Parts: sequence; C-alpha cells; structure tokens
Amino acid sequence: MVSSNPNTPLADTQSTQKSRYFLTWRWHFYAGLFVVPFMLMLSITGLIMLFDDEIESARYGEVLSVNPDAYSSQAPLPISAQLKAVQQAYPEGTVTQFVPATSSDVANRFSVTMADESTQFVLVNPYTADITGTIDRSDSWYQLANDIHGTLLIGDVGDYLIEIAASLMVILLVSGIYLWLPSDNARRAGFLKIRTNSGTRTLLRDLHANIGGVLSIVLLFFVLSGLAWAGIWGAKIVQPWGSFPAQKWDDVPVSSLNHKALNHGSEEEMPWNLELTPLPESKGHVHGEETASGSASGKGKKVGLVAQPIGIDRVVNEAKALGFTQYKLNFPRSESGVFTVSANTMSGDITDPTQDRTTHIDQYSGKVLADVTWRDYNTVAKAMAAGIALHQGDISIINKIANVLFCLAFILIVVTGAVMWWQRRPAGQRKLGAPPKAVDSGLWKVGVVSVVLVCVVFPMAGLTIVALMAMDVLICRYMTTFKDALS
Repeated sequence: MVSSNPNTPLADTQSTQKSRYFLTWRWHFYAGLFVVPFMLMLSITGLIMLFDDEIESARYGEVLSVNPDAYSSQAPLPISAQLKAVQQAYPEGTVTQFVPATSSDVANRFSVTMADESTQFVLVNPYTADITGTIDRSDSWYQLANDIHGTLLIGDVGDYLIEIAASLMVILLVSGIYLWLPSDNARRAGFLKIRTNSGTRTLLRDLHANIGGVLSIVLLFFVLSGLAWAGIWGAKIVQPWGSFPAQKWDDVPVSSLNHKALNHGSEEEMPWNLELTPLPESKGHVHGEETASGSASGKGKKVGLVAQPIGIDRVVNEAKALGFTQYKLNFPRSESGVFTVSANTMSGDITDPTQDRTTHIDQYSGKVLADVTWRDYNTVAKAMAAGIALHQGDISIINKIANVLFCLAFILIVVTGAVMWWQRRPAGQRKLGAPPKAVDSGLWKVGVVSVVLVCVVFPMAGLTIVALMAMDVLICRYMTTFKDALS
C-alpha cells in the first residue's frame, strides 16, 4: 500500500511535478498573451501572400493577358524594341528592371520608377510592343500583406515587435510541448485524441494541445526561417554568417552599394545571402584616343571618349546562353553599374533553390564579372535558401497546399487558446485569469536552463523577459491593483 503520509517521497515528487506544471503553464500563458495576436496576423497575411499569383491574375487579368494565336505568323519583337516603346511612353521615368513573361500568353514587364518616385510595372505585348497597361507595385495585395507581415506598417518598431513575438514563440513551443506530453493521467487521457463528447472546454483543449504538439516542429521551422528577415536575429546575427564574400570575385572592383539596393521597396528580390554583399562595378566607361590634329609640338592630343553600353538584346541573349529561363534583369543604376540577371526562389523566379543563380555583366564589354550559384553558398546560406523557399510555398504545389493547411491550423491553435482563456477568466473581475501559482518547490534547473538558452539564442526574447522581470520587481510588488490584474 502507498502511505498516506504527505511527506513521503511519492508525495514530494507529485508536489514538485504539480508546481513545475503550473509554473510552465504560467510561462505559456504570459508568452501567449503577447504572441497570439501576432501569430494570427502572420498566419492571415501568410495566406494572402501564398495566393499572390492568383490574386494578381484576378485583379489585372485584362492587362496581363496576351493572345498568342493572333500573332501565330510572327515572332516576338526584340526586347530592345519593347524597351524603346516603354521609354517613349514614359520619358520622365527610369526603367530599372525587365521581367520576361512566364508564358506566351502573358505580357512582358518593365519596372519603371516614375517622376513622382512611384514604381510601376509597365506591361508590354511582346508581339507588337504595345503597352497593355500598368500595375502599381506598391498597390498589390502581396505588397500590403508583406509589409504588415514584416513591419505592421510602422517601420523598425513593427519589425522589432514581430521579432519579439517570434522569439517568444519559441518559449511558447517549448512550454506547450511540456504541457502536452503525457506525464500524468490527466494529460494521458487527451494525448493524440480529440474528445468530442466531454464538453466544449475539453474539446478546445484537445484541439489546441494536439494540433500544437503535432505541428510544433513545423511551427518552429516557420519561426526560424521567418526570423531570417528580422532586424536583429536575422540581419545582425545570422545573415552575416551566410553572406557571400565579395573577395571570391577575381580582380573585380566593387561598388559602395550592396545587392539589397536592387530590391524594389520591401520586395525581397535578391537572394538572402547576397543582400549584404557589395555589387561589382563595370570596369570603366572612358578610354583615351589620339586625335589627328595635335599641338604645336606635332603630337596628337588624347581626349576621353565615352564607351557605349551594350544593348539589352545582347544581355538577354547572354542570359539565355548561360542557361537562364525565368529571371529578373536589373539595369545598371549608374555609369559604373552592372546588368544583374537573377533567378532565385526568394523572389519567386524559380521553384528549386539549388538552381539559384545571380550573374553580373559589365554594361560596356558584356563580360561576366561575377557569377554566384548554389554551389558557392555556404552551409548557412544553403539552409536559409531552402528554408525560405519552403516558408513561402515556392517548392511545388504540394508545398503550397501544405502551407495553406499549416496557416489554417495555426489560426485554429490561436482561436482555441483565446476561447479557452475567455471561458476561464474570472467574470466581472479586472483580472487576466492567469493559471494559479503552485507552492514553491525550489529551483527547477531544466526550466531555468531552457529559458536562458532561448534568451541567449534569441536576444529580443531575452530583453523582453528581463524587462518583464524588472517590471515585476519595480511595479507589481508595490502596486496591489496591477499585481491583482496579472494574477
């Protein structure tokens, strides 16, 4: 028989487990309070971004479509003729990019920065060079969803808030897994089961715990790959490890601009590992030539002659010769700039990250100055390139469908968690309804180490936890009303 003495080792063990359970639940609850609205926002905007092509086709189908059957007897016009039509139609604008059509029934695109600094996609019929219409790049649903997804439309502050939420999501995941695993009879009863006949609260708990537990690794993947864009963890810590070193290029002068300068607004068009890498420069556009009439000494005089840039047709032909099929061609941004042909999964040009390629071409000689492929990526860069492609649903239709289901599942996790809290909260009281505190059972080393590791790896989570602990010491302990509200 088991002794009923509350001081037995079994009773002590059960008391310790109960204390740790409620401590973990409180961590889970407080992290969830901050994370839930962000997780809901990220899932909804992620769904919109997954259907960017379909939304764009529905909105701009008339100006995007071309009927190739009407031109079956003629070949597409040279790209230079199409470019000339755009330049004549928008003499005040600057053409910065050419995007070839994905199929014969779709118009080609030229990105034009207008005099008012707006950026438009000018759509051109490749068979006639007629302009079929324009698309404001800042007016797309994808762009709006992407801006909300990344910055909440409030710049760096929004980026930091989202990074804090994503970092705390790791604590939410770790604590959630601990609460989900079947270490006692109560949790064992609902482990990997959806009990539909035990009341609403039990049903919500089973949906929340089991979907969250089963998809915890998937959610962690989305968190880590998404943090690649974050201002601190991504740009300051991880991205420099994966950046391509320009020193690998032989005898190529580099610009003061980096690859990120080629992005249009917040659209991520350049590969993640190249964004911080300086662009190469064309090797010179002025050469000397001796004139026939010389000075009094009889010697000819050297004058500077400006070399002419190569035409876009030659660049397009070079891109095809290198093996590019679908790509974006960025025009030189200055007299020393280069043509940049890029095909990568990050911008949706291709679906296989192992085929990523970025090539820079001298705008005067046509020589390939730099050529970066998947083979040149280091381990971190390869992992992020593949992870970002999966994150965006670019690999295949299966990847896209799976991501849609994951987003819907994450929304369900958020909704069930919020409803459970609403049902449990003290009615008519100004309290959050946090899980109750258990009797202190001493220092929980595993718990402390887990939280410290998360805080070290994800600095924004660490800073937030330190700030909350400071608030607890400086405010909650001396302000009874505030302390009661958080209880």
